[in-house]
Amino acid sequence: MTNDQRAAWRVGIGRRTITPPPGVELAGLGYYLNRTWKSVHDDLHATAFVASDETGRGIAIAALDLLFMDTDYVRAIRQAVAARTGIDPEAICINCSHSHNAPTMSFFDGAGEIDQAYADGVVQATIDVIVSAWLNRVPARLSVGSRQLLDVTYNRTRDQGKVDDRVSVLRADTTDGRPLAVVVNFHAHPTVFWQVDSTAVSRDAPGHIVDLIEHELPGAMAMYVQGSSGDVNFCLDYWTAERFREGGQLVFEAAREAWSGSRIIDAPGIGYATYDGKLPVRRWSREEVMEMYEEGKHRLATGDTDGWLTGIASKMVGLPERLPERYGGSVQRAVEAVSRFAVQWAEDVLPRLDSMSEKRSTELQALRIGDVWFLVNQAELFSSIALELRNQWPHKDLFILGYSNGSLSYLPDAYEVDRGSYASLHVPKAIRQLPFTRDAGQEMVRECLQALGLVG
Repeated sequence: MTNDQRAAWRVGIGRRTITPPPGVELAGLGYYLNRTWKSVHDDLHATAFVASDETGRGIAIAALDLLFMDTDYVRAIRQAVAARTGIDPEAICINCSHSHNAPTMSFFDGAGEIDQAYADGVVQATIDVIVSAWLNRVPARLSVGSRQLLDVTYNRTRDQGKVDDRVSVLRADTTDGRPLAVVVNFHAHPTVFWQVDSTAVSRDAPGHIVDLIEHELPGAMAMYVQGSSGDVNFCLDYWTAERFREGGQLVFEAAREAWSGSRIIDAPGIGYATYDGKLPVRRWSREEVMEMYEEGKHRLATGDTDGWLTGIASKMVGLPERLPERYGGSVQRAVEAVSRFAVQWAEDVLPRLDSMSEKRSTELQALRIGDVWFLVNQAELFSSIALELRNQWPHKDLFILGYSNGSLSYLPDAYEVDRGSYASLHVPKAIRQLPFTRDAGQEMVRECLQALGLVG
């Protein structure tokens, strides 16, 4: 393979700042906290990576430091970018880092209000940065590599549970060898920094990883794309003011090893497709809804906090006994918040309960750069599902991106559904959807393979 043939790729990268103005809520902690920020620890970014092949066919990946983004915003970005660049809307991916020290652009009752003016600004910034990256493409060489990173994350839903510990790296260099762009894919909830300061704007660990790469490779721009981290956290050792940077440091070191041992992407061509996946859900029983409704009404009317940990609050967060910490230590305020949630949810779902479909649609996107594949989904995918997908897909270099192109929220595996957890029972209520069945994870694997097959 000659250098001229390898230089058929053209790559562009760019960035815009999307730090929210004062008064915009930080999202992800719930419920009704009005957690408007008090300081900026580090600015939020919209970063875009674009690539085209020898035919001019291109793809775009944008990484946003947000909790979630709704499909309506994604659609607006895709349409505007397509009109200004010619990139097919199906070839445009919008990934959210899921930092809990950032705003949300998707409804999640009680966990942060959408600020419409801010959301509109993020949409425009994302359009602008993708277009700019596309217009400023240069000939480039692409390489890919990966490393395992053990003992930095843990499965928060079960002892010794599986995690996807792969750090994947796509690197672009100019044809004269200067570093241009690095895309890192890893799988961990970025919820370390909010343990240190829950009222400061921050990219959390993804931002630290990006900063370290850019310090290591002057002149290059890096982006972090979030993966299958539905049941994965950074280890608790890092949840302190002294050590919160350590997890990101270790991911960076693994990424550096990955690009040091990377291979040139010789296979030609870009491919992309979107696929309408269908996943099974079940309707709430009327008894389930009414039980929560009546308890919520009772507690709001009386202020009763007796047995609150075993009642409606038991599935509303991962560690309900710690919920009062978010309300200055007040059990009364915590119970009032979850009771308000219960009543609002029941009043919303009861009138439409019998008409809700027991299949839930979700976009799956497959992207291919040479012989490197990206499976892009809207979910907080549980690790066992992602690992099964890796096991069944026959090609080594597979980037798995969650939190992308919309918000499906948690997609738990059969174990999690069987134990009736926060992820399987409460979160569907927060987004006004039905809960997944225990078969949904395996169906997701089949649907993802279908999507990948379209560009394979």
